[in-house]
Amino acid sequence: MLFPENESQQLEVLLFSKNPNPMWIYNQNNLQFLDVNEAAVIHYGYSREEFLQMRITDIFPPENVPVFREYLGKKHTNLHFSGQWLHRRKDGQILDVEVVTHTINYANYNARLVNIRDITEHKQIERKLQEQNEFLRRIFESIPLMIALIDTNGKLQWVNQEWESVLGWKFKDFQTDDVLEALYPNAEYRQDVINFMQSAQHNWADFRTQLRDGDLLDTSWTNVKLSNGQIITIGQDITERKRTELALKGQAEREQLMRTVAQRIRQSLNLQDILNATVQEVRDLLGVDRVVVYQFDSEMIGTIMAESVEPGWRVSLGVEIYDTCFQTGKGAEYYQVNKRAIANIYEAGLTDCHIRLLEQFEVKANLVVPILLEVSSQNPGSHLWGLLIAHQCSGFREWEKNQLDLLDQVTVQLAIAIQQSSIFEQAQTELVQRQKAQVKLKNALAEKEVLLKEVHHRVKNNLQIVSSLLQLQSQTLKDPEAIKVLRESQNRIESISLIHKNLYTSANIGQIDVADYISNLAASLLISYQIWPDRITLETDIDSVNLNVDQAIACGLVINELISNALKHAFPNQQVGTISIALRNINNSIEMTIQDNGIGLPANLDWTNTDSLGLSLVYDLVTEQLEGNITLERNHGTGFKIKFKQLTLHQ
Repeated sequence: MLFPENESQQLEVLLFSKNPNPMWIYNQNNLQFLDVNEAAVIHYGYSREEFLQMRITDIFPPENVPVFREYLGKKHTNLHFSGQWLHRRKDGQILDVEVVTHTINYANYNARLVNIRDITEHKQIERKLQEQNEFLRRIFESIPLMIALIDTNGKLQWVNQEWESVLGWKFKDFQTDDVLEALYPNAEYRQDVINFMQSAQHNWADFRTQLRDGDLLDTSWTNVKLSNGQIITIGQDITERKRTELALKGQAEREQLMRTVAQRIRQSLNLQDILNATVQEVRDLLGVDRVVVYQFDSEMIGTIMAESVEPGWRVSLGVEIYDTCFQTGKGAEYYQVNKRAIANIYEAGLTDCHIRLLEQFEVKANLVVPILLEVSSQNPGSHLWGLLIAHQCSGFREWEKNQLDLLDQVTVQLAIAIQQSSIFEQAQTELVQRQKAQVKLKNALAEKEVLLKEVHHRVKNNLQIVSSLLQLQSQTLKDPEAIKVLRESQNRIESISLIHKNLYTSANIGQIDVADYISNLAASLLISYQIWPDRITLETDIDSVNLNVDQAIACGLVINELISNALKHAFPNQQVGTISIALRNINNSIEMTIQDNGIGLPANLDWTNTDSLGLSLVYDLVTEQLEGNITLERNHGTGFKIKFKQLTLHQ
């Protein structure tokens, strides 16, 4: 550098040569270096002599030289300017530098003094930050979440593509406008959103966000509050989730309603109670103004059977309804299990008569589902019992498919309830009729019992008359054999008469007390033959057996003949003895034994083929009347064992 002429110039030389930043002076006309300081020599790797042989454009990378020349062409008149450039060291390393230039007069040259600050490290850090920011930006762009940056004043700073794509807004739309006011037009609702954002809680909250086209979208948001007060808000479209939640909620509500209706059906067979509970549950669940059950008669004239109505709307229950639509065939569509969801009764293509009917009850929209009953299991088909109807009176209403499905499921339960109630009513009617028939039958049986007792009483009396006539007749006879025959006949008649006496004196007509009958019959025979009890002992062992009248008479005659025969022949010369009678149940048969310990029958006697009327009568009664068999035992006297099949009292 030229030798200084004064102290001021000396100071300038000192500041130039000893400055820690690289500095140089170049000729503005030819861009030739005029001087450089030590820092420039060290920093760029060129010696001072090399610098003085170079032009300033030699410091720039070749591709930057045209830009620099253009820059000089614009700035050469300025006395002072600064800028950032790329410089090249002698070893080829590229440096980021910031330069400040001043126009000076140097050795009569129009020159520039250049002060250089190396910002390579700063630029590298800046580039790394930019790369990181770009990396984060790409991540934010690829994440399927809406992300936005909002400053402390609520102004939108940045959004990702997902945010713009989902909401339909663009970042540029909010350079001046308030983003929150656009997304949440309602001031009160918007304040709730702001409060949630400022709380910066690490949880999600659901909001209805307005799209650019005016539609509302179900969204869920969470926020991250930065140290500088800015907020990163992260959101997602939850339309599908809400739809699923609503579907699950609707399904749960339908299942609950089905359980309620089914429980009503199980708890009560009263159809009216079931219908009343159903319309109330359906109205509460759907949030409609009125729900009714409408029943048709055979002429297709309808009657409101049950109703639940919101206060303030006209009550239709009990109102006489003149409806000619269904009578003229307009209800045929419901036989095909057609359901109808009408959002606007004036735009649904309804007939005039139908619209007038709905207008009577202020209906604007409705749901209609038929209640169909099976005709019978043998005759497949459906019968239109009535309709389940939901009315919206406060305004037109768009219905959801699951609401119509809900009513459809309810009508299935109602059809079951109606059929069960019908079966119950039929059973009740049949029960009443059966009870009346039982009363009539009981009265008839009572009359029959009285009549039968009277018949048995008269038969017994007539037999007694016959017995008395035989007794009187025997008193006129002198022949002992004739008297004997009459007495035996009288005993036979007495045995039959005793049966009829037991029948009409029994508490249960037709039921014979066999033990009592046999005991009385044997005792009467002892009296008839004037046998003292201390000479002939009578023993009985009678099971509880059931005999019908024919069997009882046959057994009585058999006992009469065999005991009479024993009394006449088994104990001669006033011999003492015992006669035993046994009657037992053996499986489905009855075994009757008449045993005495007398002298027994002659060994050469064929009792089945004898002139004895009594023994012949016994054989015929056992084999023909009782359809049984009889055997004779001759051990220690005489014993007859008779076995026959047990019959019911009515066989």
